[in-house]
Amino acid sequence: MQQLNSRASIQQVLQVQAKEDAAYADFSAVKPEDPDKKIKLGQDFLGRYPNSKYAENVDVGLMNAYYAKQDWKNFYSSADSALALKPDEVDVLVTVGWVIPHVYDPRDPDAEKLLDKAETYEKRAIPAIATMPEPAGVKDSQFPDFKLQKSNQAHSALGLIYFRRHDYDNSVKELQQATQNTASPDQADLFVLGTSLERLNRHAEAAESFDRCAQIAGGMQDRCKQGAARVRAQGAQPR
Repeated sequence: MQQLNSRASIQQVLQVQAKEDAAYADFSAVKPEDPDKKIKLGQDFLGRYPNSKYAENVDVGLMNAYYAKQDWKNFYSSADSALALKPDEVDVLVTVGWVIPHVYDPRDPDAEKLLDKAETYEKRAIPAIATMPEPAGVKDSQFPDFKLQKSNQAHSALGLIYFRRHDYDNSVKELQQATQNTASPDQADLFVLGTSLERLNRHAEAAESFDRCAQIAGGMQDRCKQGAARVRAQGAQPR
């Protein structure tokens, strides 16, 4: 009888695990274009399986869904839950550290604390990127570029954090690192780099950065062209 009970218990455990696996598979299968469905399935999953081995992955998926909806309160909450389970999760550290200075509002009473948090996250992420294991779905040949992309995003975030603080020297150092080792630099990074260099009266370098920015198709092309013309005029003025 005891052996039968033991077999029944094992079968029940396997059935519960199978349902959990199926629920996670359903959550994972939702396309990024449907964040509402992703959020519903993720919330349901964590409500049913709060201690699941998949919990951290679900938190990350929810974070990305809330990002798509620009629901920053729940975005940060999901990120915090993911980091509580895996403190050096590179994707979470880099993404949150990048988002904070981009949605920065100086009128927010917690604005400076958020910038401090973003800086801490990116400084944790950069060494973690160097030693991170190869993620599932990333081929060996793609892994170096994957790590470089994450590193560039982290330095991009730090550059904007320092720009928000009017620390233009450090902003320049970080944004140069974010834009010099890539064939496809971020247009906004080049614009902020040019602006920081302009504030430091490094007009020739600022013009070069604005020129690179202006060569990229996007909403900032005209502003970059104007910036390049402006700093060249400033640099030509007699001292």
